[in-house]
Amino acid sequence: MNKRNTAAVRARDAARTAQRKAIGKFKEVPFRKMAPNIVTLMALCSGITAIRYAIAAKWVYAVLCLFFAGIFDGLDGRVARKLKASSKFGAELDSLSDFVSFGVAPAILMYQWSLHTVSHWGWIFTLMFSAAMALRLARFNTMLEDKTVPEYWSHYFVGVPAPMAAAMAVMPILIWFDNPELEFLLRNKYVCCGLMMVVAFLMVSRIPTLSLKKTKISADLFIPIMILFVLFVSCLITQPWLTLGIVTLLYVLTIPLTIIRFMHERRKANENKE
Repeated sequence: MNKRNTAAVRARDAARTAQRKAIGKFKEVPFRKMAPNIVTLMALCSGITAIRYAIAAKWVYAVLCLFFAGIFDGLDGRVARKLKASSKFGAELDSLSDFVSFGVAPAILMYQWSLHTVSHWGWIFTLMFSAAMALRLARFNTMLEDKTVPEYWSHYFVGVPAPMAAAMAVMPILIWFDNPELEFLLRNKYVCCGLMMVVAFLMVSRIPTLSLKKTKISADLFIPIMILFVLFVSCLITQPWLTLGIVTLLYVLTIPLTIIRFMHERRKANENKE
């Protein structure tokens, strides 16, 4: 009987010790584990602030906040990989931040800028855009866990990624900043409704779009690309809104070319299997 009691006491003490160690590990989180999440929260705060400025009709500040949200969104993943601090919590937080910053904020901004003039239909297109963003992010998270995705998909996104979808949605505002005389076209309620519908479709579609994460550049193209980058920065400083609008438009024009390239790589991969 004493041996049984002793064994029970030992087991209970061992369980308590393990529990204390687990609690201790939970309380002591290295800062490098927190750094990517802090960057993600900065993106989230930028997106929420963009909503605030959109409601106040401060269009420049709203677009700037979306721009900063895109920068922080591009940094958090790189910070996580650099510090080896990737986590499931960070991935979930990143998706929530993307939905607010690139799904809700641009939709509210476009509604306040133009879509509110289309009565109930303006709000329908606003909801359509946000819902499409939620569906796109949910599919993206699911595909991350799918190990059966073919190798040729590694250089492509499925559908338009969240930051670019947001940029495409607010593209009329970007061009309008430097070309107010085109307001009759850019701020036209039917043009904006059509744009929101098209972008929503591109997000949830299975159209391959360009991903630069695993793209390798030839050494011969290094200097020309650097020169083009300097030219881009110069244009961004002198004509920031028009430059961002044109870059977004150029991205849209790359979609058909990307589809052609994807089909070629898929056909080549299928031929190799045979």
